[in-house]
Amino acid sequence: MTQIKICPGSCDTGAKMQHAAFKLDKVDCSACPIRHRAVCARCEEDELERLNAIKFYRSYKAGETIVWAGDAMDFVASVVGGVASLSQTMEDGRRQMVGLLLASDFIGRPNRNTVAYDVTAVSDVTLCCFRRKPFEEMLVDTPHISQRLLEMTLDELDAAREWMLILGRKTAREKIASFLSIIARRESATDGAEVGSDVAFDLPLTREAMADYLGLTLETVSRQMSGLKRDGVIRLEGKRRVLVPDFNLLLDETGDDADGGVLV
Repeated sequence: MTQIKICPGSCDTGAKMQHAAFKLDKVDCSACPIRHRAVCARCEEDELERLNAIKFYRSYKAGETIVWAGDAMDFVASVVGGVASLSQTMEDGRRQMVGLLLASDFIGRPNRNTVAYDVTAVSDVTLCCFRRKPFEEMLVDTPHISQRLLEMTLDELDAAREWMLILGRKTAREKIASFLSIIARRESATDGAEVGSDVAFDLPLTREAMADYLGLTLETVSRQMSGLKRDGVIRLEGKRRVLVPDFNLLLDETGDDADGGVLV
């Protein structure tokens, strides 16, 4: 066990950033739970050794800010466990959640010192961090990393376009079903499994946060979740656990057709 204390950005941000020491095991890359999905997915042994030399781990409690928009950030990172949110605040104080970061998602942009959004831990989060400058150097001479990062960036772009459709055109029930299907696919992909029947996962957001993320009211989210449960599309265990008996039935509720388009 080693005790690590890392300052994720410029320490003159003072009270804006809460720093704490966390005791973490040095996880071998080959045993990492996100190894097959993260930015290092295609790395050879020698490349993993180089990454291992520049990596460190940091943990955040639910509700803790990982980095504020505009702050300097001297590392990039992969989410090992937990969920973080990306949010943007307007001058008048209005705040909008614009994205979620799940296991294997990437935080930070190489060749850019600051971040554009507030990054906040929704649940307890563990990050595998890489010192930014050495990581940028590896991007130049390690095609496996740069190619994988490009793929992840394009996947994120596709997800953003899909989310524009969800927010702009779908009904409340379709929004909830789409959100649940996205989480189910991501959880299955992280586990290295295919999405099929009897899918089970924990919701990464409270219903209040889901309402904020989907542009709905809390009452509407609760009503639509109850409706999906009543119609046998999902089953609920406690406040967060969701079971999907038939994933295709859930997909039917999203408003998307079999070819990936939208039913009109």
